Amino acid sequence: MMSESDQEILLQKSDVFRIHGRDKRGRKILRIVGKSFPGRTVTIDVVKKYLDEMIFPKLENRPFCVVYFHSGVQRSENFPGISALRSIYEAIPLDVRENLEDVYFVHPGLQSKLFLATFGRFLFTGGLYEKLKYVSRLGYLWEQVRRKEIEVPEFVQDHDDDLEYRPMMDYGQESDHPRVYGAPVVDSSVPMYSTRCIS
Repeated sequence: MMSESDQEILLQKSDVFRIHGRDKRGRKILRIVGKSFPGRTVTIDVVKKYLDEMIFPKLENRPFCVVYFHSGVQRSENFPGISALRSIYEAIPLDVRENLEDVYFVHPGLQSKLFLATFGRFLFTGGLYEKLKYVSRLGYLWEQVRRKEIEVPEFVQDHDDDLEYRPMMDYGQESDHPRVYGAPVVDSSVPMYSTRCIS
């Protein structure tokens, strides 16, 4: 087990949480990169302390939004678990929670959408579920966020490109493992549309 200070250093180096840029309404953005989260290495208490000391003060007690990149998250490697996420959320100071206005959930998988649709309202208090907006493509994110204001990891852009080329991944009808490009993805004349939630 790593020491608490080593966990804090790891969390900082992984660059999971960063106040980065502003959206088109001028709000600060808390960027979260799910794939970079060392979910099997750091404890929830260390995460809470890190957010409280290093992230929340930079929000300056003003309205903000979250851009969460879910691309590449694997349950066995970097997903802390629903109970851990709930614990982290409930530990956020009330004034910070009240200033959180939107959560842009980029590249949600079919399983995460189904789970949140079923249990989200019960798991997260304070209206977080109502603030959640699914963003299936980066192009839709740019409708809300200033494109040059936020750094998008290369693997997120690559995943977005894959989704454009293989739209059935959006619906869980095709896995997201690497494949040989060029072959038809599916024989269907039914048009596929990106899904997004607009409130």
